[in-house]
Amino acid sequence: MIRSLVASCMLVVMALCSMVPLAARCEPFQRIDTLDVKTASASEPMPFTVTLPPSYNDNKDKRYVVLFDFHPRSRAYLDGMHDWMSHNGDWPWLETIIVTAPDGNKALGELKTLAIEQQGNTQLLDFMQQSLLPAIDAKYRTNGFRIINGFTGNAGLVLYTLLNRPELFNAYFAASPVLSGDFAYVVKDAPKKLAAMAGKPRFLMMSTSDSDFEQGQLADFALLEQTIEANPNKTLNYAIKRFDGSYYMTQPILATAYGIEWLFDDYHRVLKPDSEISKQGADAIIAHYQFLSKQKYGFEVPSTDSLIALADAKFGIDSAQGLAVYQAAVAANPDSHTAHDALAGAYAKLAQFDKAVEHEKLALKHTNHPFWTKKYSDSLAAFEAGK
Repeated sequence: MIRSLVASCMLVVMALCSMVPLAARCEPFQRIDTLDVKTASASEPMPFTVTLPPSYNDNKDKRYVVLFDFHPRSRAYLDGMHDWMSHNGDWPWLETIIVTAPDGNKALGELKTLAIEQQGNTQLLDFMQQSLLPAIDAKYRTNGFRIINGFTGNAGLVLYTLLNRPELFNAYFAASPVLSGDFAYVVKDAPKKLAAMAGKPRFLMMSTSDSDFEQGQLADFALLEQTIEANPNKTLNYAIKRFDGSYYMTQPILATAYGIEWLFDDYHRVLKPDSEISKQGADAIIAHYQFLSKQKYGFEVPSTDSLIALADAKFGIDSAQGLAVYQAAVAANPDSHTAHDALAGAYAKLAQFDKAVEHEKLALKHTNHPFWTKKYSDSLAAFEAGK
């Protein structure tokens, strides 16, 4: 009877899987690996847990963001949130390699204790810089952009890392950080080290709430917030958030979701034609995305959609100006099927069907997605017919 019931359930699951779209495939999304990191301070390698994104094995040319968290139990919620927030085409969370620390590792625990208790001790930072991060980059296809995530005591260590070696990570998420009792000397060191911070942009998302468990940290949190605001510089971009009224154990979930949306907002958000950047023209849009690509993220952030939005707005008023922006979109993003399709559409509206056909063929060349292939094929047929 039980075997029959199990078999029936399996048949139902298989049937359901066959009906769901590709974006919600029933195959396991977690690809768990172990990364053994050797260090002179431990006789045995430290076994870090690594979750590879669903596309990792299929898309051999793609490189990925890395998110690191010291807490071993964070893997479960980070994996689930990441899968949900990235499965619709990297939006709003770019597909990410998630790395979490081993549970109860004595050697790593000693390094963390030294960082917390001894002002100026950098052994934990040395381990991350010389052993952990190089090991991640050596084994996995990383793109150079790194996030460190932490809750309570580990959030305090996130801030300690930002102050003492900001170049290790691009973004720092600190949820409900422990700061009292000179924890890792964050509050004491902050004024001098924030003022001296230099280099490429770094991003800090720091949050807390008014829960009973966080009351003892709120005074130091406020002091650190004041220090950050009193020491502005071009390197540190920050957001400080209060999730008052929510539960203590909910904090890392809220903070991670908010931090991811904030961090990658300008990757996903299309500039409106009336934005300050777009009003300066196509060159300003291209320069903005070059800054994002070279300075903020370190990997390409395409300007295509923002240029097309400006071109669409201008074309209805002045077709020559609009056409020039469409052409700029293709020149800046020559492998973009959407840029070629937009330019083809503009040429068709001007009855320049030979050029419309040329660029619609290029749009087809640069995609194999069934939806776009069908759409562009229909457009190509219309252009060839002079419509």
